[in-house]
Amino acid sequence: MAKCEVCGNDYDKSFSVTMKGKSHTFDSFECAIHALAPKCSHCGCKIIGHGVESSGTFFCCANCASMSGVKGLEDRI
Repeated sequence: MAKCEVCGNDYDKSFSVTMKGKSHTFDSFECAIHALAPKCSHCGCKIIGHGVESSGTFFCCANCASMSGVKGLEDRI
């Protein structure tokens, strides 16, 4: 069994995620999201889907990017 690095649960169905060459162990997707998902630069929510990016800055949606002064990003074309 492996221990989740977020909650400390020692779980027989834990899994590993490799990100930027570093391995992380979790017991749930919730803990993986908590540890690894980027935050929206405008509202601070965790970006679980694709989100949008401008010049290395991540946003959960085009509206948050627009509210931060970024122009030209769209959620849908």
